[in-house]
Amino acid sequence: MSQRPTGGEAIVGSFAGGALPPDDVVVTALRAGDETMFAALLDTWSQGLLRVARSYVSTDHSAEEVVQDTWLAVIDGIDGFEGRSSVKTWVYRILVNTAKKRGVRESRTLPWSAFERDGLKTAELEPPGGWPAPTAAWPTPEGEALASEVRGLIAEALGRLPPRQRIVIALRDVEGCTSDEVCEILEISPANQRVLLHRARMAVRGRLAGYYESVKQPE
Repeated sequence: MSQRPTGGEAIVGSFAGGALPPDDVVVTALRAGDETMFAALLDTWSQGLLRVARSYVSTDHSAEEVVQDTWLAVIDGIDGFEGRSSVKTWVYRILVNTAKKRGVRESRTLPWSAFERDGLKTAELEPPGGWPAPTAAWPTPEGEALASEVRGLIAEALGRLPPRQRIVIALRDVEGCTSDEVCEILEISPANQRVLLHRARMAVRGRLAGYYESVKQPE
């Protein structure tokens, strides 16, 4: 992507706190070939894209290639972006399509129709997709070492989830996507999104509950 004087560097600099400019500003800058804006997107979204890609493919190297191919597709396709979704949703949708194709070649994916056989009825979720009410208060982690251990347990729990659940919880709770965005990115129904998110959260919560129970000190 060649550098052109669009003023994008000043625009991105004004959002140095982490938030990106509005979509229309992002699209205009990308279409003008602004490297600074593109770099801002890379810095903001690449790790999230990598986490989602890794759920579809068998190796970290494959996931990195999927992310690289995604950014190339973004550069090639930005002129055709019609604004029917947010730029973030559009980029993640490209990523998912690219990762699914790569995953098929690696014999790693299942049809999304398998969600319908997940066995958990939507009526079981109250509120939809929400965390269940805790049965007991969790002790507050004390000290940086304990906090680090908890983060490791969360990462381990996420890694053990079935791929579909891991993708949904990563998009919702790690990347901050809305339920509508997840449904659009993954092309699944709202009911399926709620089921997958509910099960993923239950699994992670269960892993943490067991850990906290084991470290409780006798009164």
